[in-house]
Amino acid sequence: MKSKTAYITGKLRAFNIAVFLCCCALVFLSSCAVVEFAKPEAPPSNTLISSNYVQTEIKTSTSADVLTVINMPEYEMLSQSKSVIASVGQKKRGYKAWFNMVAFDEEALTARRKYLFIEDERPKSLFVEPWAYAKFDCKMVIESEVLDKPYSNENAKRIAILKQVKENLNNDLEVVRLDNKILNVEGMIINQGLAAVLTTLDTSPGQAAKLSEYPGVEFSNLTYDKGRIRMLLNEDVVTVEMKLGSIVKKRLGIPVGSLEEMQIEEEIPAN
Repeated sequence: MKSKTAYITGKLRAFNIAVFLCCCALVFLSSCAVVEFAKPEAPPSNTLISSNYVQTEIKTSTSADVLTVINMPEYEMLSQSKSVIASVGQKKRGYKAWFNMVAFDEEALTARRKYLFIEDERPKSLFVEPWAYAKFDCKMVIESEVLDKPYSNENAKRIAILKQVKENLNNDLEVVRLDNKILNVEGMIINQGLAAVLTTLDTSPGQAAKLSEYPGVEFSNLTYDKGRIRMLLNEDVVTVEMKLGSIVKKRLGIPVGSLEEMQIEEEIPAN
């Protein structure tokens, strides 16, 4: 009887030791993942990436002006057509990608539309809150045909303007994306977000009134779960700010100021 009891005790002790060792291994591997997750990637920072967007002025900046600020050759690839310039980058580990893009008035030869997109897809890790986010900003001149068209109310006009923003974005992407995989993927993410917003507004047009208010219109997104968008119109120039993922959840209760402030370094982790 003693030998049987000793045998069972030994088995239990061995099992407990095995469980303990497995837990230690799991904690060790998780800590390694956390360190790798938290470790900053190489430059450029979000602040530097966004500065290229901020320096381009609608109706004022020429193609020569834009070319001096939009591209960082050590980090980005430049794509351009007759009327559109795009600078695209991706960090070495592949978690983060971005682009700046500017479209020009073919007659005045000045910037008519500008875009900025930053995405960070860092994977989930044990003990670390999901980091993944995407942020899209644009500013553009809206065609007079859209602005001057008679609408049933202001909300219908706001929705029409947002649809025009989406159309202009796709037209500009079409002439520079070609075989650029990053631009293709990022364009799909932006379009998915804007389509989700428009679906929300088509279902509930009254929400369009919130586009110019803080915190804007919230919507569901397939890739990032939650999204938020704001849109401001100043005469014939519209400014759009769309956020997806973790920065929506963390920043909903914190005013971000006017869209023109572009304080992206405060909205998004620096690396």
